[in-house]
Amino acid sequence: MSLTFSSSMTHFSNATEDYSAYYSLTNGNEHELCSVNHVRNFGQVFLPTLYSIVFIVGFIGNGLVLCVLVKYHNRSNVTDVCLFNLALADLLFLISLPFWAHYVAINQWTFGSIMCHAVTALYMMGFYGSIFFMILMTIDRYAVIVHAHTSLFSKYRSVKTATAMTFFMWVISLGASLPSIIFSEAKNETGSLTCKQEYPKDTQWNKVSYMELNILGLIIPLSVMVFCYSRIIPVLINMKSQKRHKAVRLILVLVSVFFLFWTPYNFVIFLKFLHHTGYMNTCEWHQNLNMAMQWVETIAFCHCCINPIIYAFVGQKFRNLAFKILKEWFPVCFGRCTIIISEFSERRRSSMLSRSSEISTTKIV
Repeated sequence: MSLTFSSSMTHFSNATEDYSAYYSLTNGNEHELCSVNHVRNFGQVFLPTLYSIVFIVGFIGNGLVLCVLVKYHNRSNVTDVCLFNLALADLLFLISLPFWAHYVAINQWTFGSIMCHAVTALYMMGFYGSIFFMILMTIDRYAVIVHAHTSLFSKYRSVKTATAMTFFMWVISLGASLPSIIFSEAKNETGSLTCKQEYPKDTQWNKVSYMELNILGLIIPLSVMVFCYSRIIPVLINMKSQKRHKAVRLILVLVSVFFLFWTPYNFVIFLKFLHHTGYMNTCEWHQNLNMAMQWVETIAFCHCCINPIIYAFVGQKFRNLAFKILKEWFPVCFGRCTIIISEFSERRRSSMLSRSSEISTTKIV
C-alpha cells in the first residue's frame, strides 16, 4: 500500500519502497544514494507495536458497538443504521492493520498478489467508509435539529431511506478506493516482495491520489462538519433543555477531535504531493517526510478507536446496553462491577437525600 500509500498507507513505503530513484547531487555528475535506513529501522520497531495497539483497542470498541446494534436491532433508527456502518467501516480498516504490521516488521510482503489487492481494498474501503459515514451522520443531525419542522426531512427520514443512503455511501467508498486497489501490486524488488501502488509512468495518477486523500479525507468532511454544527449550535443554545450545554460540548469535541487527528496526516500528505511535483526535492526532505508520515499516520489511525466513544458510548442508553451485554458475556467480572456501582449509587443517593433533609431543616429553623 504504498501510495505509496505514501500517501496513505503504505508508507511502509518507508520499509518497502525502492528508494533507488532518490539521489542527491554531490560533486559534478556524481550521485549518492539517499539513505533511509534509519527511517526503515525506526519503522520496523515503532509501527508494528502501535498498529497492534490500535488494532486491539479499536477492534474491541467497534466490535462492541456492532454487537449492541445487532442484538437490539428492533430498536434501530436512522442514527443506529449510520452508527452500525461507521463501526463496520472502522473494523474493515482495522482488519488490514495486522497485515501491514507484519509487512513492515519483516520488510517483505509474504501474503501473495491476491491478498495485496484484498488488504488494500479493506484498508481503503474502511478509510473512506469511516469518513463518509461520519459525514452522513453529521448531515442527519443537521436535518433533525435545524429542519425539525420541515415536512420534507421528516417524511423521508426512515430506516429504509438510511439503508439506501448506506448503500450509496459504500458505492462511493468503493469508487474512491478503486484506483488504489487496481494499481496495487505485489512484486519482487531487490530480492524481497513488496505490496504497493504501481501507477503507470508518465501519468498523473500518483499526484491525483494525493489530492484525493486531501479533498475527500479532510477538506470535504471538515467543511460539512463546520457548516452543519455551526447551524446546530445556535438552535441547541436557544432550547430550554438542561442538556443543551452537554450537547454543545459534544459537538465541539467531535469537530476538534477530527481536526486534531486528521490535519497533521493530511498536511504531510500535501507536502508529499509537493515533493512529487518537484518542490522540496532533496534527500533531507525525503527522509523527514517519511519519518513524519510514521507519526502522523499512527495518530490518524487512532481516530477509529475514538469513534465508538464519541458516537456511541457517550449516550446513557447505549452505555447501558453495552454494559448489559458485557455482563452477559463476563458475569464474574461485570456482575461484581454492577454490585459495586449499585452500592456506590445507593450511597450517593442516600447522601444527597440526607443533605437535602439537613438543608430543609435549616430553612425551617
